Parts: sequence; C-alpha cells; structure tokens
Amino acid sequence: MQSNRRWSLVSSRPDLDLPLTGCMGKASSMALGLALAQPKTRVIVIDGDGSLLMNLGTFVTIGEQAPANLIHVSFDNGVYATTGGQPVPGSHRVDFAAYAKSSGYRSSHQFEHLEDFISSIEDLFSAEGPVFINLKIQEDLDDLSADERMAMPSLVKNYPAMKDLFAS
Repeated sequence: MQSNRRWSLVSSRPDLDLPLTGCMGKASSMALGLALAQPKTRVIVIDGDGSLLMNLGTFVTIGEQAPANLIHVSFDNGVYATTGGQPVPGSHRVDFAAYAKSSGYRSSHQFEHLEDFISSIEDLFSAEGPVFINLKIQEDLDDLSADERMAMPSLVKNYPAMKDLFAS
C-alpha cells in the first residue's frame, strides 16, 4: 500500500503509526481488530483502492461490528502503485463510498477536490464511526526506497501498542 508512505512524511506521532507495507488488502481488517480491541481510542486506517478490492468482505464486517472509533480513509488513484502502476480492474465503475454505506458504515463520503475535503475534515474526523472517506487522487508511481520496506513481523514486534498483545 503506497498510501502509508505519504503519511510517514507528515505524521506527528510515528509511535502510533503501523504501516502495513506488503499487506495489500489487510489494512482495514487490522484496523477493525484494533478498533474493537481499543474502543476508547480513535483508529484511523489509510487504505488504497487496490487494497480495498482485494478484501471487499471487510466492508461488511466493519458495517456489522460498527466500531464507533473507526475512520476508514481510501486513496483512490485507479492503479496498484506498490506493484508498478497496473490499472485496478473496474476502478472506474466501483463506487467505494456507496459500497461502504450499503455495508453498514454510519457515514460515507467521496471527495474529488482537496478543498472540499479540507473544509469537511473536522466534522469527518469527529463523527461517530464507522466513517468511510474515499479520496479521488492522481496516480503517483514514485518507487519506494529500501528504507521504506520493512518486514511485517519486525513492524508488529516494534509497534509500541502491539507489544502487550503478543507474547515474545
């Protein structure tokens, strides 16, 4: 998932970030688990359109479980950026916001203009979840550097909030 790369450039709390590089299709599942395990903590997951298509069932599970603390953001660029920019099949036909709403998300939104998203951001991020936000963006196929690739076991083991959840 390329979207976590961008977040790492602006995050003010990297100790709370869990980049799921190499886990395409699993970010929303992981976020659901965290939201259910930590109901008093706001969980924000940054996903991609290709990732969402690989695990559409999670939408329904999130809708059914209805975690009030979950914000699900998708960067929708129409390509699998992580694997080289191949087109996401049917991306021009899929309405992720409508799918999230019909799956039971409390609210669902789509933005094609940054200004519209920015003017709504405070309300979106303070709303009771689950909230889905689909951001239509331009593709950006910059290569990931070696420093940005880290094995999942290492990420989980070193993630402060996860240390108590897993035995050593």
